[in-house]
Amino acid sequence: MNDIEKKWQKKWAESHLFESNPDNKEKIFLTVAYPYPSGAMHIGHGRTYTVPDVYARFKRMQGYNVLFPMAWHVTGAPVIGIAKRIERKDPWTLNIYENVHKVSKGELAKFTDPEYIVKYFSSEYHDVMQSMGYSIDWRREFRTTDPHYKKFVEWQFRKLKSKGYVGKGKHPVKYCPEEMNPVGDHDLLEGEGVAINELTLVKFKIGDDYLVAATFRPETLFGATNLWLNPYEEYIRIKIYDESWIITKKAFDNIIHQKKDAVIDSPIDANELIGQYVKNPLTDKEHIILPASFVDPGYGSGVVYSVPAHAPADYIALKDLKENEEVLEKYNIKEKVEKIEPISIVKLEGFGKFPAEEIIEKFGVKNQKDPRLSEATNELYKLEHAKGVMANIPDYDGLKVPSARDEVIENLLKAKKGDVMYDFAEKPVVCRCGTECVVKILEDQWFLKYSDEQWKQSTYNCLAQEQIVPAEIRANFEYYIGWLEDWACSRRFGLGTKMPWDNQWLIEPLSDSTIYMAYYTIAKYMKDINPDDLDDSFFDDVFLDLQKYSGQMDDQLFENIKQEFNYWYPLNWRLSAKDLVGNHLSFHMFHHSAIFPEYKWPNGIVVFGMGLLEGNKMSSSKGNVILLNDAIETYGADVVRLFLMASAEPWQDFDWRENEVKGTKRRLEWFSEFADRVVEIKGSPVSLKDFELVQEVKKPINNWILSQFNMRIKDATEALEGFQTRKALQELLFIFKKDIDHYFHRIEQELDSEGAKEEISNVLTYILSGWIRLMSPFVPHTSEEMWNKLDGEGFASNGQWPQYNEDLIDEKVQKAEEIVQGLAGDINEIKKITGTQPNKIHIYVAPEWKWKVFEIAKDIGRPDIGRIMGESIKQNLHDNKKEIADFAKKVAREVTKIKYVGQIDECSIIEESLDFLSSETGAEVIIYQKPTYDPKGKFKNAMPYKPAIYIE
Repeated sequence: MNDIEKKWQKKWAESHLFESNPDNKEKIFLTVAYPYPSGAMHIGHGRTYTVPDVYARFKRMQGYNVLFPMAWHVTGAPVIGIAKRIERKDPWTLNIYENVHKVSKGELAKFTDPEYIVKYFSSEYHDVMQSMGYSIDWRREFRTTDPHYKKFVEWQFRKLKSKGYVGKGKHPVKYCPEEMNPVGDHDLLEGEGVAINELTLVKFKIGDDYLVAATFRPETLFGATNLWLNPYEEYIRIKIYDESWIITKKAFDNIIHQKKDAVIDSPIDANELIGQYVKNPLTDKEHIILPASFVDPGYGSGVVYSVPAHAPADYIALKDLKENEEVLEKYNIKEKVEKIEPISIVKLEGFGKFPAEEIIEKFGVKNQKDPRLSEATNELYKLEHAKGVMANIPDYDGLKVPSARDEVIENLLKAKKGDVMYDFAEKPVVCRCGTECVVKILEDQWFLKYSDEQWKQSTYNCLAQEQIVPAEIRANFEYYIGWLEDWACSRRFGLGTKMPWDNQWLIEPLSDSTIYMAYYTIAKYMKDINPDDLDDSFFDDVFLDLQKYSGQMDDQLFENIKQEFNYWYPLNWRLSAKDLVGNHLSFHMFHHSAIFPEYKWPNGIVVFGMGLLEGNKMSSSKGNVILLNDAIETYGADVVRLFLMASAEPWQDFDWRENEVKGTKRRLEWFSEFADRVVEIKGSPVSLKDFELVQEVKKPINNWILSQFNMRIKDATEALEGFQTRKALQELLFIFKKDIDHYFHRIEQELDSEGAKEEISNVLTYILSGWIRLMSPFVPHTSEEMWNKLDGEGFASNGQWPQYNEDLIDEKVQKAEEIVQGLAGDINEIKKITGTQPNKIHIYVAPEWKWKVFEIAKDIGRPDIGRIMGESIKQNLHDNKKEIADFAKKVAREVTKIKYVGQIDECSIIEESLDFLSSETGAEVIIYQKPTYDPKGKFKNAMPYKPAIYIE
């Protein structure tokens, strides 16, 4: 198979088949997140890049001019960290690159140069993408360290600064203490997309110290009942601002990066604090300190105040503690704990007095170690933040939760009873160097002002005019656009573009990758241009049509560049992973709305799910991956493509399971062999060149398979328009294979007749011609090989996408085949029950009057026996009024169950199928329109679509 795949990849490249230039066709421009090539491609990447390729191929076959480009995102610090670790021969790094990424020892020796790592893996990615058969226009390939691209990024940032969207000041950032540098998502082994939360530190007085609790929800202080410490963790006293705070040692490792004046004073035994009391800084109430294992010493301050009415973790921890006699006795706190009851302070529609208790029951959380506790907490916090109203609190009653939160923070800070710190929303966040990251406050940091209300509004406007797939993700975008605050967009070292007005800083990787889709449109011209000629006036003129470029460039070349951009833009589709909704994909909209006019804003976004391997999360750092190149060598690119597209819709998580991949391989082999079977039936070579189904098709079973095929084309086309690759393949391959298997079974008796065989051959050739083209976006190499062998014109990849013929989709034809299959099944079931082998089978079809009663029932539209009976008698459909009444009762029961498509000539349909029915049942089959022979009176049981049967 691999030889065939290489053959077609070479032919496509030689014919420049996927190189896209402006013409008079309607265009489709789609891009997918360009990869950060610091390691080999795995099957997760395979799914990411196959989805846009399938869509690009599909639209190309529909007659669109499609641009699908690719580039390499190599800015940032990860490769520098990798190079350093390889230079110092770090065993873990060497193991990953030798055994997971399969880099030879000779090549690995050169990995001390970060630029070489980038070059090595971007070249490997290029080769693997070609091996997958991606229809990429490789003339537009670039790296983000190219001098031309850097000029483009500088222009972008000067533009944003001129609009007031870039500022400077203190800013919390993800930070690697080992590399002493801010890190972005592309620098991480774990924790991509994790947000930085602002936490309020609340000072609870205890003697001369403060027990300092960190909270995301300071408005809940009014509902506090106790404090929690984890007695198994290390706590310390620190000196800060002439005060003495008690927090965990792990929390200090984070806080020291945010509060320079903090120093460790002495260790504290948490066990000695349990049972003591602290004072609430807002209410002056005293709260007991209690033990809880759920308290994470590395999150916030490692001290938590408890609000059991509204915090699921607090509710379940209090419940657990009340049931733990051993701990209650150990600390002598039993009576005090038993008296603690939740205090309700937030009214939430749909919930009672204590929402935490209800959400715990809803999620079935058993105890504080239950993994569902986190889900329950997130759910309730989101609901109370969005819809909660403060209650039972003087001065705050009726305030929405966010407003109360802001007011409480302001009051705590003003009275110096609180402070602010930052921490990750989820942990761990691990740098590619293996170090756990912290949140650091950077001074004089450049940041993008995503908090700017005017900018947010234009971004909302950008989102409003976009199509989002799947549609339910739109709410996530709305949330993140509103939630995003200022974003640190610079760092001290790494690869990339320097901040144009402050070259001691580099622009971080997510910030230099927001509008690069525009650069793709002109990238193919860059090799002929001196980067020094690319000043701001060049980009202003090309991208914004400000008509002011007066550089050294040839006029015609410049006009071609402008024309290229204006032809391809706006971008039709942007595809990326769901963990980038809250950053890259939202930034993409922010930057487009800031820089481009509205008519150049992107049109649509498709969001991907994640990849699993045999049910477990894929991770290169843990060695739990299958390299894409290995999968191609084992199964062939088309099998890999087919499995990845069929296993889940793009926005769902997919699971690579080897047994299922082998099953997919067998399906593809069956499809390839289908062509051989058609040739065998025809008895002579098949030519698909200019083939059309021109002659009238007479046999019902042939009309049935044509109807099924056109129905599959219709449903698959609609599915692909919405990026539903799995649904499309279900229709085109998995379900239609069943149709074809059934069809072959049905025509076995027909193949001895030359007349019947000719019609069957024509029908199968028509199906084969369409089916190869329909499968081409999914399995392009297999389709090309089949198309070529069968004398198809040109490339299958350039063939016309089959359009369904509405006239051939016939519900009556489909119903007719259901009747024949139903008869065969019913007869065999009777044989099985009676244990007899009949000589003759008598079949009775429903008389005309019963069809008319069905028509009346259908027009009435509901099971109204009286009306059906009355209308039937009124029309004098049958002499026997009792029979009409009995049948009206039956019809009333059946009319809502059966899909009624109108009267069918059951007699001629069954007559056409007598050979098949005789073969299936092993007996002579006789059909009756009138009961000329009916010894058991079966004729009266015949109903439309359900002939009666008498076995003799």
